[in-house]
Amino acid sequence: MKKKGVMAALLALTLAVVPITGCGAGFTGDDNSKTESTEKGGEASGEKETSGEVLSVATNAEVKTLVQWAASEESAFMVNNQVQEGLFRMDADNKPQPALCDTYEVSDDKLVYTFHLRDGIQWSNGESITANDFVFAWLKQMGTEATNGYSFIMNDYIVNAQEYSEGTAKAEDVGAKAVDDQTFEVTLKSPTPYFINLTTMVMFFPVNEKFYTKQGDKYALAPENMLYSGPYTITEYDPSVGVTLAKNDKYWDKDNVQIADAKIRVVKDAAAALSAYQAGELSQVQLDSSNVTANQDNPEFGNEIDFRTTYIQFNLTDPVVGNVNMRKAIAMAIDRTALTKNILADGSAPGTGLIADGMAGDGTKTFRELNGEVTSFDPAKAKEYYDKAAEELGSAPSEVTMLVADDSVTKAVATFLQSELEKNLGLKMVIDTKTAQGRGELMDANNYQMGLTAWGADYDDAMTYLDLWTNGTPYRGNYADDTYNSLIADAKSQTDDTARLQDMLQAEKKLVEEDVVVSPVYHRGSATLTKSNVQNLISHPIGVPIEFKYASFK
Repeated sequence: MKKKGVMAALLALTLAVVPITGCGAGFTGDDNSKTESTEKGGEASGEKETSGEVLSVATNAEVKTLVQWAASEESAFMVNNQVQEGLFRMDADNKPQPALCDTYEVSDDKLVYTFHLRDGIQWSNGESITANDFVFAWLKQMGTEATNGYSFIMNDYIVNAQEYSEGTAKAEDVGAKAVDDQTFEVTLKSPTPYFINLTTMVMFFPVNEKFYTKQGDKYALAPENMLYSGPYTITEYDPSVGVTLAKNDKYWDKDNVQIADAKIRVVKDAAAALSAYQAGELSQVQLDSSNVTANQDNPEFGNEIDFRTTYIQFNLTDPVVGNVNMRKAIAMAIDRTALTKNILADGSAPGTGLIADGMAGDGTKTFRELNGEVTSFDPAKAKEYYDKAAEELGSAPSEVTMLVADDSVTKAVATFLQSELEKNLGLKMVIDTKTAQGRGELMDANNYQMGLTAWGADYDDAMTYLDLWTNGTPYRGNYADDTYNSLIADAKSQTDDTARLQDMLQAEKKLVEEDVVVSPVYHRGSATLTKSNVQNLISHPIGVPIEFKYASFK
């Protein structure tokens, strides 16, 4: 997900679960570093449970930072979710369950949440986790130090959070207060039915202020520069290689963590992962399109659907795609059904709208069913818009450029889009491939024409997509529209669920169909092979992609 500014490239995640033997199955590092990290105080002390089996999962993007108010990529979220924890954690049914919080109350007007922390919860160094740790971390996310583009996730909801971010309110004015060490009180601007879901997200995890201050600029650069509140601790970390994890003996629910050792490895090539699986080195592998059909009858085969949409982000300041008719032409020139059937072939669905298939609507129908197709394939109409755009621009463009990340799935999708624009518009498209980090940096710097990116839902509500385009950032195409912003603002303040839903339905149509700020391409699905010795490795369609806590080996 590069979840950035709000989220840069969120591209397909390759999963691989590995029973490791010998020298670590290609992962750089050795067991000595685990002892070194423990002695430096960043790890839990005590004997470490070992079973001879290691749960290993691969991500296709670098884990470039683990500072939660700087991290915006799915890879970083996946790591942080294993080693940290918030007030709530998603369960196997994608429902938030009390985690560091034991109980809570909500006021009658649904504005004040009072969370009671569990007795005896500790950081990995043995210090108590307190309500002040939440206040400190949340203020960081609201403040000017936050660079992940996620400040809105608090500022839009919590009293005086936006004012604090702008420097017009003090920390004590913000509606996030430590009543005492075990009582954390949050005051919202308006009723927010999905607020508990938000607290499962990485941005809402606590941070020990004393430890953070002591580390200074070294915070989160190495295992010994972090403290951990979740099921695991980090023993090795290299942004381009991945992380090695060990069970956290200070975790409050350690007795229900069955797997002692785990790894998250940076692997960009899906074909290499399949080869490793076939050689008996991997326990789970995500299949690319060329291998789905051949494996559908395999008893190890499985399908999952994700609340994640890959889309084209247009830069509205660009002279060519700043033209709305050019954007409409490009959007209508793409046969999304052919893409998902013939290229992806993994259960992904055509991107007929920004909001992913299956996400909540009115309780009877999904959002997608209610709003229908707001993006369609119509090559004849696309050519009409293209000719009109060329007339308005003075001539047809010689070419356009699409900025994409360097994983194999994204490159395959980009090649398909290139072919579609050439075939249906006669428009040449140059593919500019960068690392996920490099692509995100260029988009943040407004140095792109079109970018292929994605967003994975953080909670089961359309707002998790729609409020991204209210901030006018380069990463979001520099879109700033008063009507759109008013629809989002009204939806966020509404106490009438029907009126709120209508605001969001209209907002999606304006963003995608009328203004064509983005062009949805597909909603991600995945096809996997899983060895029978791994069970309860939970994948979430919302928020973080995968949970180690519930997994075990047979």
